[in-house]
Amino acid sequence: MHVAHLSLQDFRSYATAEVAFERGVTAFVGPNGQGKTNLVEAVGYVAAQGSHRASTDAPLVRHGAPRAIVRAGVVKDDRRALIELEINPGKANRARLNRSPVPRPREILGMLRTVLFAPEDLALVKGDPGERRRFMDELLTIRAPRFAGVRADYDRVLKQRNALLKSAAAHRRSPGPEVLATLDVWDSHLARTGSELLAARLDLVAALRPLVARAYASLAPSSDAVDLTYKSSLGDVELSTDRAQLAEQMLKAVAEHRKQELERGVSLVGPHRDELVLRLGELPARGYASHGESWSFALGLRLAAFDLLRADGDDPVLILDDVFAELDAGRRSRLAELVAPAEQVLITAAVPADVPVELTGGSYTVADGQVVRD
Repeated sequence: MHVAHLSLQDFRSYATAEVAFERGVTAFVGPNGQGKTNLVEAVGYVAAQGSHRASTDAPLVRHGAPRAIVRAGVVKDDRRALIELEINPGKANRARLNRSPVPRPREILGMLRTVLFAPEDLALVKGDPGERRRFMDELLTIRAPRFAGVRADYDRVLKQRNALLKSAAAHRRSPGPEVLATLDVWDSHLARTGSELLAARLDLVAALRPLVARAYASLAPSSDAVDLTYKSSLGDVELSTDRAQLAEQMLKAVAEHRKQELERGVSLVGPHRDELVLRLGELPARGYASHGESWSFALGLRLAAFDLLRADGDDPVLILDDVFAELDAGRRSRLAELVAPAEQVLITAAVPADVPVELTGGSYTVADGQVVRD
């Protein structure tokens, strides 16, 4: 799988841009602030329908423009597909596949798969649990696009349940039977959708553990070993991937926390409260890992995601956004060796020297809003 062509209209800093790609390595080189990351961000947006730099779509649209359009020509097994996304902040986005509209943009998820590593990924190690939950859920959706619907259903249930709890807490009195009956209904919905998401995350973590350990050891062979475990808000119970059993455990935990939830007006049980715990040796990586170890751990997570997706049958497009400048010579060389076999690698760098010699291929200079093939 690779991207053959990218076309932008009013995306970030670009009024228009046209870029052709080939298999192998393509580097975008130029001073900071010239739009290199905007190009690879657009590729990632086509794959994930979200940005690694912005939590909403509004910043993706060029100032003064009503909308942005991103088109990507994707080649998979020698078959070509044209994916088009119209980004409409504050309104529904639109999507077209081979110039034909699709009912919902998420129906084209999976047509392009990417793994993107950027400086923001340090938050995977140093940041709050929400960063690691998002990592898991985005990877689940890349592997099986139906999880976009599972996540949307869970978020909808959680929002409704929290609204009911908040309303009950605001009145500062014991809720009546009608409120409790309604809460029971939302408890059931929470358990049903939450168990689906939780089971998938548990499977994912089990698959990632050896891949992360191997990738980290390749990047930092002299460092302590790493590990990751899933910490659930269900309490000290043995977790399986049986959805019915997880739903029962969730309902039990919800019942145990009901008094606290009614007092605080928020849901205290469910995948939204869970944590992916990263360990370096015997210590939690967050707060104890050095800057270099944190970079290597974050890279290990992304490389493990790449290996997992590759095992599914297709090489995802690997995007390395301003990565090599932050690495010492040893880690830089080892990372280059690990990613060189990928079908397509997109790199951004401030200067040519930041691109390892092991990663030779096409190159563009990005400056003054122009993208010029070298």
